[in-house]
Amino acid sequence: MDLTVKTLEGKDAGKVSLKEEIFGLEPREDILARMVRYQLAKKRQGSHKTKGRSEVALTGAKMYKQKGTGNARHHAKRAPQFRGGGRAHGPVVRDHSHDLPKKLRALALKHALSTKAKAENLIIVDDLVTAEAKTKALTAQFSGLGLENALIVGGSEVDSNFKLAARNIPNIDVLPVQGINVYDILRRGKLVLSKSAVEALEERFK
Repeated sequence: MDLTVKTLEGKDAGKVSLKEEIFGLEPREDILARMVRYQLAKKRQGSHKTKGRSEVALTGAKMYKQKGTGNARHHAKRAPQFRGGGRAHGPVVRDHSHDLPKKLRALALKHALSTKAKAENLIIVDDLVTAEAKTKALTAQFSGLGLENALIVGGSEVDSNFKLAARNIPNIDVLPVQGINVYDILRRGKLVLSKSAVEALEERFK
């Protein structure tokens, strides 16, 4: 698969050949869905909690005597049916993450890249470098490339001026190639890869 390489100014800068086994797969929604679920579950904080009957600040003394009152038999006011009592079967602090095989995670990333390539939402740029950290200038360059909602992935290190200029632009995310992931690829309309990012991905999936 051959794609034209663009500069940030929108000019052609040659062509790049992309590997079919990474960018040319037939996308599978089931694999992508499993990976997104895995990522979102891993991000959950899991700190939600309510107090049970052993944790609420109420007396543990018996409310009234067992017999002779005509009322139902009760023990402490901490029981869930009473006002101020503990919550029955409430949420507890826990880890929501679950396992997903490493090979499946790698395959999901390939399918996410292939999804963008098949939909013609993949753009390759020669380099992500700006002389100044000026958001206005970078916004104009993005407009020329048709980028309104995009994930931009650079090499192992993203140019500091580019990162600073891009961080105030809405619906634009910038990541180094180590941080590329399925969820961020799918949540943005277009995927922009630098040539160094393409080389790193192809090296990663050798």
